[in-house]
Amino acid sequence: MTDLPHLFAQHLARDRRRSAHTVRAYAATAARLVAFLGEHWGEAVDAAALARVSAIDLRAYLAHRRHAGIGNASAARELSAVRTFLKWAGGEDAPPRIKGPRVKKGVPRPVSPADAVALAEDVAEDAAEPWIAARDWAVLLLLYGAGLRIGEAVGLTGAILPLGETIAVTGKRDKTRIVPLLPAVRDAIEAYVAASLWPVVRGEALFRGAKGGPLSAGVVRKRVQAARTRLGLAERTTPHALRHSFATHLLGRGADLRALQELLGHASLSSTQIYTAVDAAHLLDVYRNAHPRA
Repeated sequence: MTDLPHLFAQHLARDRRRSAHTVRAYAATAARLVAFLGEHWGEAVDAAALARVSAIDLRAYLAHRRHAGIGNASAARELSAVRTFLKWAGGEDAPPRIKGPRVKKGVPRPVSPADAVALAEDVAEDAAEPWIAARDWAVLLLLYGAGLRIGEAVGLTGAILPLGETIAVTGKRDKTRIVPLLPAVRDAIEAYVAASLWPVVRGEALFRGAKGGPLSAGVVRKRVQAARTRLGLAERTTPHALRHSFATHLLGRGADLRALQELLGHASLSSTQIYTAVDAAHLLDVYRNAHPRA
């Protein structure tokens, strides 16, 4: 049944409240699995057929995907999506367990405070119009000064006005959290609102593109990419790296891990604990560079 991946996507969006990106990725994986099994078994694939998928079938599918050129991290994500799809399709029947590829857990690489500010300044200075400069400055300060994801920042609406000491941010799975606003971030947003050519409407996007539509995260990424090239910064200097920097710098100044979890909107503490590795790595770098016997 070719509509199974489509129904699965509806389930993820409606019942699991997964992000649009996750829904697209998982639905694509489901479609690939159904197509592969159809050829592998030589028969139509429906929900009943999916209930009898074996570990051997899954290993054959992963081998097929590996042959297509995906690496360990992509294979691990693919296997996770396949398990979720099979569990949904099979109801009470648990999907077979197979050992996934080993993936070395990466450590977020933060941007230094000076580079973060320099990046935001360069992006703003390169803007074609003053109101766009104010917009870009406000958006990037929200990432570094408030720890927002880029999608959360461009997804803000006029409902956050008038600004107080905090704003409500809707993150992954439509989970809302309260984020404090530093005075500099609040001033940047208010300066943008005052300079914007477009009226602020409560239920519409706060940050606008050059033609008045909602600002795209892709536009911000391209502007950051151009700025880091001009400044000679590493390729890891992305909008999301500013969020990493927010978390790392707070932790380095003694922030509580649970409080940081709330600020970042992480569903589990394990997602936040990765920043302790970042801080430890920084300490080791300082030791190696400064200690005479390091």
